[in-house]
Amino acid sequence: MERRVGTISRGIRCPIIREGDNLADIVVSSVLEAAESEGFELRDRDVISVTESIVARAQGNYASVAAIAQDVKEKLGGETIGVIFPILSRNRFAICLRGIAMGAKKVVLMLSYPSDEVGNALVSQDQLDEAGVNPYSDVLSLEKYRELFGENRHPFTGVDYVAYYSDLIRECGAEVEVIFANNPRVILDYTKNVLNCDIHTRARTKRILKECGAQVVCGLDDILTSPVNGSGCNEKYGLLGSNKSTEDTIKLFPRDCTDLVNDIQNQILTKTGKHVEVMVYGDGAFKDPVGKIWELADPCVAVANTEGLEGTPNEVKLKYLADNDFKDLSGDALKEAISERIKGKKGNLVGDMASQGTTPRRLTDLIGSLCDLTSGSGDKGTPVILVQGYFDNFTD
Repeated sequence: MERRVGTISRGIRCPIIREGDNLADIVVSSVLEAAESEGFELRDRDVISVTESIVARAQGNYASVAAIAQDVKEKLGGETIGVIFPILSRNRFAICLRGIAMGAKKVVLMLSYPSDEVGNALVSQDQLDEAGVNPYSDVLSLEKYRELFGENRHPFTGVDYVAYYSDLIRECGAEVEVIFANNPRVILDYTKNVLNCDIHTRARTKRILKECGAQVVCGLDDILTSPVNGSGCNEKYGLLGSNKSTEDTIKLFPRDCTDLVNDIQNQILTKTGKHVEVMVYGDGAFKDPVGKIWELADPCVAVANTEGLEGTPNEVKLKYLADNDFKDLSGDALKEAISERIKGKKGNLVGDMASQGTTPRRLTDLIGSLCDLTSGSGDKGTPVILVQGYFDNFTD
């Protein structure tokens, strides 16, 4: 019988993960128990995805704000520090800012505007237009910002992040000065020691600052790259991808996960005879059309993956074929023609008109985004996602 269902994404419930747990064993048993309970079978090229959060928890990859403070002080001097381009987030950045402020005497906080890197808005584009402000060139003091725009609360959280971050810095014993600018060079008028907190543009920001005379430039990816007094760390990403754990600790992005994904893949092959793919995923990469927030606050979507998830989709567009190449066909003749076209795909389809409109993104980014939407970030209790049929096409 012809299959009538394509891609299926299932949230798999697991026990609460604690430090030291054998995560590979737990993931494998949870998937197999779910299959038995729900009456489905694993197939070759299914994808088992594990959220980065439980991987870091199993690794025990935590650090205190005191560890952040010590590393910041040692690397940036402990005097006046420029903290530029942070995202507006209580969960993602505020806890890091607490440690940063504890490692400095004064923080010059430079916020990008009208929004942060991932789309959280301080002001709207319409407000800028009404005020006659050019965000590409104009530098605003806190006083000028308040004069022009007053208090602006985040539409989802209700937080005025300008006041929230300022108060937090003072509570940690540091002075604070707030400015608003989008050119990283501006911070050098205030201090030569800079911590740039942008995520996806961090390499460019570092380059510009160094070329323009900064004495010390660190990114969030340079803080906690090694343990401080026995803390967790992340050699590649530092504080990037971290989340609030308690009021004075963070959970860092997981460290090397290659052994984990390979272990899960091998266990499934041994127990079922099926060759599945496995990945560890963080934030998905998609933009909310209402709130304008781009989800990806992690440095990457896929922390680690098995080899079969490398590359990009190599697909043809069914509606293009139906409306162009086979526009005079219908019914079984159309189905047969399209099926033969799919079966006859050869090599890389980049540049082929029949592939235009297919999503030009990496497989790990696409599948990781699907998994992030499936698992959510709240109380679903499904930190493992099983994706079936993702690599199927119209002919399967």
